[in-house]
Amino acid sequence: MRNETADVAIVGAGPTGLLLAIELVLGGASVVVLDRLAAPDQTIKAGAMGALAGEALERRGLGPNMDAEERAMLDTVRAMAKSAGPEGEELAKRLGKIGGHFAGLFLIDQTRQREPHRRFRGVRQQALERILGERVRVMGIDVRREQEVIDFRDDGHGVTLDVRTPQGTRTLRCAYLVGCDGGRSIVRKRAGFEFPGTDPTITGHQAIVELDHPERLLPLGWRRTPVGMFAFGPVPGRIFVVQFDGPPPDRDAPITREEVEGALRRVSGADVRITAMQTATRFTDNARQATEYRRGRVLLAGDAAHVHSPFGGQGLNLGLLDAVNLGWKLAATVRGWAPAALLDTYTAERHGVAAAVLENTRAQIALMRPDVFTTALRKIVSDIMALDEGNRFFGDMLSGLPTRYDLGSDDPRVGRLVANLALSLPDGEAGLYSLMHEGTGLLVDGTGGAASALAAPWSARVRVVRVTAVSPASSLLVRPDGCIAWTGDGADTAGLESALARWFGAPHSP
Repeated sequence: MRNETADVAIVGAGPTGLLLAIELVLGGASVVVLDRLAAPDQTIKAGAMGALAGEALERRGLGPNMDAEERAMLDTVRAMAKSAGPEGEELAKRLGKIGGHFAGLFLIDQTRQREPHRRFRGVRQQALERILGERVRVMGIDVRREQEVIDFRDDGHGVTLDVRTPQGTRTLRCAYLVGCDGGRSIVRKRAGFEFPGTDPTITGHQAIVELDHPERLLPLGWRRTPVGMFAFGPVPGRIFVVQFDGPPPDRDAPITREEVEGALRRVSGADVRITAMQTATRFTDNARQATEYRRGRVLLAGDAAHVHSPFGGQGLNLGLLDAVNLGWKLAATVRGWAPAALLDTYTAERHGVAAAVLENTRAQIALMRPDVFTTALRKIVSDIMALDEGNRFFGDMLSGLPTRYDLGSDDPRVGRLVANLALSLPDGEAGLYSLMHEGTGLLVDGTGGAASALAAPWSARVRVVRVTAVSPASSLLVRPDGCIAWTGDGADTAGLESALARWFGAPHSP
């Protein structure tokens, strides 16, 4: 038995847990990340990440890493598309215009969106975990594998964890505990969070396989059949199969080649055999959400707080945005400078975002069912998506770009997650994200210095840059998570001091 301490213990070393650890350490907190697995899970998961998640990583200087991974994946996709005949060639030409899909309808046109430069990133989850894992290593963050939390106790002053390790059970004491341990979260269950929602109705499989006759599954992309839906590609060997005959009899049973092959043959109607299977996963459309994200000193983020089907590719986006919203607030709390109720804004801001995603994933299931009534509905939805406003509506919904936290302001800019604005500084041009790598707040001062003077007492928590030009406002206060907390036009600084105190504590605080 060994007693240890940390400001925050994170259970789960997936993307949400790793990014949360990074945010906490940037905020000055000490962190331990615990994961029961001996190594990162290589099971096939998300194939891309949303625009807002990609922007969160860009704000921490990880843009070049994502660019490299995205180029490699796009090269692979283009090569497969071009080898798949004329239809594949056409797909290769359209790659830059695809802005995601709704219920397997790949009709969202990125070039028609309100902010077409804010796009999803073609970075697979395994690649993202490598990127985050390397950053965690460079920062010296303590990530411990083969560490299973078996129990914990919140006494109101901190949390004591019992952790099973290969060397025996150890005790860890922390100020706060965060469960980032997935949809079957032990932290959520043991803390007693309510997790209401809807039961599963489908059985889905995703896998990377070798096929005896892959050409029989062409063309690439998603197709709806009288039995279900399936997709082939866009990376070599990837198959995605959905059956609408109820949930799997045993979610925990090992996934076999025969199970995946049977599902593929039934749904596709193609005479194909799987000769080898590299990785496979089984999923359903179980949709549930914790009624609150905090109970005392225990919090939830990512799939531990909300689960839903993978359609639309929104889960990774949700979890990473949970992490960046929570990280700086929790760090401020443990450091002692957090304004009153700052930590409570985590649930207030993020709960509604996830609830909306659960609703649209349920709608996607309804729009995918293999019956004539759904076929008629899909035709109407497709026609709506062909209209500019309809296309933007679905693009907005899946990207989350219109997300606006209610900060009590009538200014429609306040509460939005900021784009990477081009700033004109006295010594040259800079992108706004390049000024946020250290995880502090940012004041973009276009008042000629008046805003900078007001913000001076918060200089330890808010970086100030004076600019000669910025749009859409001349001045912006941006929280560490990218949320615009205040705007000013011209020389106006009204409301700036109260916004600084609301989000960054009392002036001159240590």
